[in-house]
Amino acid sequence: MNPKPTRIFELAAFTEQNYNKPDVIAGKENGVWRTYSAKEYVSMTDNLAYGLLNIGMTRGDKISVVSANRPEWSIADMGINKIGAINVPIYPNVTTTDYEYILNDAQVKILIVGSQEIFDKVHMLLDRVESLEAIYGFDEIENAKDWHDIIENGLDNPQASKMKAIQLEVKSSDLFTLIYTSGTTGNPKGVMLSHDNLFSQFIGLKDALPIQDTDRAISFLPLCHVFERVVEYFYLYRGTSIYYAESIELIGENLKEIQPSIMPTVPRLLEKVYDKIVGKGSDLTGIKKTLFFWALNLGLRHELDGKNGWFYEVQLKLANKLIFNKWREAVGGNMKFIFSGAAALQPRLARVFTAAQMPIFEGYGLSETSPVISVNTPAPGGKYYGTVGKIMEGVEVKFGDDGEIFCKGHNVMMGYYNKPELTSEVLDDQGWFATGDIGTLVDGMYLKITDRKKEIFKTSGGKYIAPQVMENKFKESRIIEQIMILGEGQKMTAAFVVPDFTSLQVWCKNHSISYSTDAEMTENPEILKKYEKEIAHYNEQFAHFERVKKFVLMKEVWTVDGGELTATLKLKRKPVLDKYQKEFNEIYS
Repeated sequence: MNPKPTRIFELAAFTEQNYNKPDVIAGKENGVWRTYSAKEYVSMTDNLAYGLLNIGMTRGDKISVVSANRPEWSIADMGINKIGAINVPIYPNVTTTDYEYILNDAQVKILIVGSQEIFDKVHMLLDRVESLEAIYGFDEIENAKDWHDIIENGLDNPQASKMKAIQLEVKSSDLFTLIYTSGTTGNPKGVMLSHDNLFSQFIGLKDALPIQDTDRAISFLPLCHVFERVVEYFYLYRGTSIYYAESIELIGENLKEIQPSIMPTVPRLLEKVYDKIVGKGSDLTGIKKTLFFWALNLGLRHELDGKNGWFYEVQLKLANKLIFNKWREAVGGNMKFIFSGAAALQPRLARVFTAAQMPIFEGYGLSETSPVISVNTPAPGGKYYGTVGKIMEGVEVKFGDDGEIFCKGHNVMMGYYNKPELTSEVLDDQGWFATGDIGTLVDGMYLKITDRKKEIFKTSGGKYIAPQVMENKFKESRIIEQIMILGEGQKMTAAFVVPDFTSLQVWCKNHSISYSTDAEMTENPEILKKYEKEIAHYNEQFAHFERVKKFVLMKEVWTVDGGELTATLKLKRKPVLDKYQKEFNEIYS
């Protein structure tokens, strides 16, 4: 094997020299999967790099890619990196105000967009962002320049020696990318990550995650998020093929087509998959329904390392043959690793999917930590349900007096771009980063996150409430899509509850209740009574002062576009409170 790379741009040549695969990356084009070989990947990224040099870009310049996941995203990212320029990726669904702030803050010179829809949101910024010189499109976009022109430029006038000279100057400690975090308050912060930051992940994970050049991964989490992006570089490092899903809506079809062995995801998507499976099981009748729920309940009791005993394992083997094989077929039939991050995973999901021979490995980290701090792994003793696994090799963790997790290591960011005062608030002169999360160690080695420090609140009676723990438990209900626990400074705990309208329709049908619209059904007395019983059921698992005393059913689903969720489907509490101030006042009036 060739010498190990130490800078991200070296991964392109590394994967060609060591694996030379026919499908380094792939995407759907006109209904057909289009694969890019290692040789083609290197050639296209080189030509893009040459073209960028020809139009005046150079080391240190900022270029933004704004697009859904697709092969062009990866090619653009690597091409930018090859000339020492900085990719400043932005989520495709942020507001024009956020685009303007980020582009100005980072002084972006070129913007590459993935669709007409994105172009229509940003084209006016050419007049409002002084540094911005041009907007290019991956697709044929009206009034945008064509990114193929840059590649053709590089093909016609290659700059190999100039590119090589720049690369010789780039140190592994240099700034590699700016990741703007989707803050729930104030302007986004640009997290500065170096090549060293990202390679620390490879070193920490290389032995713990045995993925290989025979594996195939599906990619659908946003590449502008550090979790998916680092995973992609790790794939290049290990020779794993990357197939980009067409969209979240088509993920079911794509899984069957791609038949991946690896899938990074977020808990909310796993919850939806689980609810859909259980919903289908509920529609069965007779012995089929009995067998389905027998297998499901067996899976929900799963313990690692055969701790449930030999009789349980015999039953599980039968359940896998009769029931869980259909679950595996639904995700392509080859799934070996499901990696979950970005939010807390319900332990029951880790249990049941692992029992079904599709093991979930939950990890923990932040954009500021590149991102992994800890992770469950397939290694012996590497997994513990209800935790985010062992601390990654090369990372140190300590706890504050209030349980806050502090992290130190090569994974910790360089700082926030243009914001030294905010950097000093979270990063001390000894290199310890304050995560803002509360946690503890289980058995002295497995990290368990109990809540987000800023989200823990106190009622007017002086009792502390940890909302994430409660929300995760309530979301186990099949008829609750989302929930936000309320009560800071108030006399009681309450909640905004988003119904799972699909499950609610099924419930109404089974109870001969005529279903009109989602909004109208949230006011139906029988449905309100059903939710009262559901809330009361889950309340039993909490102390009296924690229990939800009042709730309001939301009339529509919370979404990223609606502003209630981040791009990784986490709750944006302040925007939700602002949006539903009237409902909040009704609860506490």
